[in-house]
Amino acid sequence: MELAFDLHLPRHIRFGRDAAASGAETVGTRGQRPLLIHGANPRRSQWLVDALTAAGCPPITFACPHEPDVALIEAAVATGRRSGVDVVVGLGGGSVIDTAKAVAGLIPATGEAVDYLEVVGKGAALDAALLPFIALPTTAGTGTEATRNAVIDVPSARRKVSLRDPRLLPAVAIVDPALTDHTPAAVTLPSGLDAITQVIEPFISCRANRFTDALCRDAIPLGIDALRTLMAQEDSAARDTMAWVSLSGGLALANAKLGAVHGLAGPLGGMTDMPHGAIAGALLPAVLRANRAATDGRTADRIGEVEHWIAKALGCEVHSAIDHLAVWARAQGLPGLGDAGLDPAELPVIAEAAARSSSMQGNPVVLPAERLVEVMEQAW
Repeated sequence: MELAFDLHLPRHIRFGRDAAASGAETVGTRGQRPLLIHGANPRRSQWLVDALTAAGCPPITFACPHEPDVALIEAAVATGRRSGVDVVVGLGGGSVIDTAKAVAGLIPATGEAVDYLEVVGKGAALDAALLPFIALPTTAGTGTEATRNAVIDVPSARRKVSLRDPRLLPAVAIVDPALTDHTPAAVTLPSGLDAITQVIEPFISCRANRFTDALCRDAIPLGIDALRTLMAQEDSAARDTMAWVSLSGGLALANAKLGAVHGLAGPLGGMTDMPHGAIAGALLPAVLRANRAATDGRTADRIGEVEHWIAKALGCEVHSAIDHLAVWARAQGLPGLGDAGLDPAELPVIAEAAARSSSMQGNPVVLPAERLVEVMEQAW
């Protein structure tokens, strides 16, 4: 565990039920011509459109119907520039928040979107002051309301990569668990497993620190228990908890990095239509096994803590906790990688790409490409 660290945090986080009621007022303090990016169903954002209009700053709206790719980002940037917007608002799931975040950075930029992307682009620094960005997540999963990168699909490269800049952190993150109430189980499960993964990976990361440990030790057992509850029944207290776990994951990954789950998820997401959360949930047990087998000492101890929390939440023996998590998730409807239409012959290519990813830098041990192939095969 590192004793020295730098913290990268949103400038203002507002958390709690009914926090979204202040959304229009918050936007109005940052600009008068907002670009509101929402999900596929515009009716779910109508309350904010009405509130912004009543506050004297009617928004330009833009729909994000799928995970962001370069074409979607470019279209949103063009809309924002054409309309002369001065603040960007994201109201939706992780894809919407990532889109809004990227658009806030790219509207003032002088280059093409791909110029600023890592791995497949030039990785250039954003070269102009960013527009203010306000995040209102409606799912509990990615924690992207607390991170400094936006994940973007680049179909031509068959990769998902990041636009990364410390200034991409929101000016305000409004996390209102009520916005996640009654999320369908088919979304709650992968989103929740992503949130849990994003507090487990920073906890076992080689870059963990006291700040991230404090978040993750609290959030891991809470998240597993809350997700189990939500897969059985709707529960507002569990929704509150998952919103907190998701936020904690964003804060933790931004300050301690992730690991092999997300290292693999980038190229896997670029080569399939499988949702990111489902990929993370499928990979998590296999990655935990691989990391445990490859090391002892600190990492083994921390994985042991995770196993204890899983066992307590799911009512199983500690020694079988990781296997039990995998079986439980499948029983709830989580697909495996084999359901994504992957060609097994491509797994070595995916493993090589994952080994070079930014997320892999946080993994507690170096997993060779052949071991990463075994991980994906176990998640099949």
